[in-house]
Amino acid sequence: MSYQPVLTARVGVVDPTSLSDYEAHGGFEALRHAIDIGPDAIIDIVTQAHVLGRGGAAFPAGIKWKAVNEESGPKYVVANADESEPGTFKDRVIMEQDPFSLVEGVIIAAYAVMAEKAYIYIRGEYGLAIERIQNAIDACFQAGFLGEDILGAGFKLDIEVRKGAGAYICGEETALFESIEGKRGYPRLKPPFPTQSGLFARPTMINNVETLINSLPLVLHGPDWYRSFGPSDSPGPKLYCLSGRVRNPGLVEAPMGTPLHDLIYEHGGGVTGSGELGGVLLGGAAGMFVTPEYVDVFMDFATLREIDAALGSGVVMVFDTSADMKGVLKRIAHFFAHESCGKCYPCQLGTQRQMEIIDRLAANKLRHWDLITLRHVGETMTDASICGLGQTAHHAIRTALDRFGYEASTGQFYAFE
Repeated sequence: MSYQPVLTARVGVVDPTSLSDYEAHGGFEALRHAIDIGPDAIIDIVTQAHVLGRGGAAFPAGIKWKAVNEESGPKYVVANADESEPGTFKDRVIMEQDPFSLVEGVIIAAYAVMAEKAYIYIRGEYGLAIERIQNAIDACFQAGFLGEDILGAGFKLDIEVRKGAGAYICGEETALFESIEGKRGYPRLKPPFPTQSGLFARPTMINNVETLINSLPLVLHGPDWYRSFGPSDSPGPKLYCLSGRVRNPGLVEAPMGTPLHDLIYEHGGGVTGSGELGGVLLGGAAGMFVTPEYVDVFMDFATLREIDAALGSGVVMVFDTSADMKGVLKRIAHFFAHESCGKCYPCQLGTQRQMEIIDRLAANKLRHWDLITLRHVGETMTDASICGLGQTAHHAIRTALDRFGYEASTGQFYAFE
């Protein structure tokens, strides 16, 4: 039985600027049902379904929603649509082609935690996405899906769009809060956690775009339906960002746990270039490389952790055997050195030293102690950095060096000769 998309079912079908077209294709049915069953039932459904955050951290959404629901006083919901991870474009597709689904997901989340104010934080480069989301918000206010007494439930909500300014660090939740508050995007020390003290020091529920739109079919069909997709420990539909040396790159919706082989050869149409698979970067620049021997691995959070890899935000970047792997690692190292915010010393200095060593590697001018130093620098960043940027800045480089047979004496990756 073939899988029928649910998260992207309206993409390319509805007019993304038309509220009436969205409603004609099932729009706001989930919100109406959510209001019928109430906040506690919504949170119970999300918890029973074992929804894991789709932004990369895979934190159980039900725990986060319940924690904010139990807090008192003013509360916030934030949709993290910064999407600055290289190779990631799933949220952009949703916001440009089905923007009302994100707005509906935010409303359901706000109702579940009883928040009266929400923000959608979108990276500034996504001009069309910003336009489409703002249009959707305006239309929802006019139609009574936002504002005072939504659908007669005695619930009110205001949603505001905030634009980022190209800072990768602002994809980290607490740095994002700082940015919304008008400050420089530095990550905060935890605890306190956002569920207790987040945006404007108030309890805040923050989720990725894909996580929020998962709530729509889940509320309508229930946790048993949701758990029928993928493995029991990380179920549900998943959006994969397929790019690189494949014939058909693009956004792929498939059940969580879909084999990597299926994504590359069935959805992607196979490997281009040399035609021979050299490796795959999973999770983006902050992810990890896997070799062709893992081509049958199941693409879910738990299975990938078992092989020292990560699903992250869903990036599947394919490299054929003709790829310039040293050039790839150089671009990754430069990216992290440029994007480090500089707040913590391990990341600030570590990304610079990593970049310098990889520059020498790319130029075939390694010093005899460089690879040992690089490993020590990477371990320090991973263990001692404040946030996920520094903690993951070495992962792709480490796994490439370890798994593709780099030999310093020849300056070659054996898998890419």
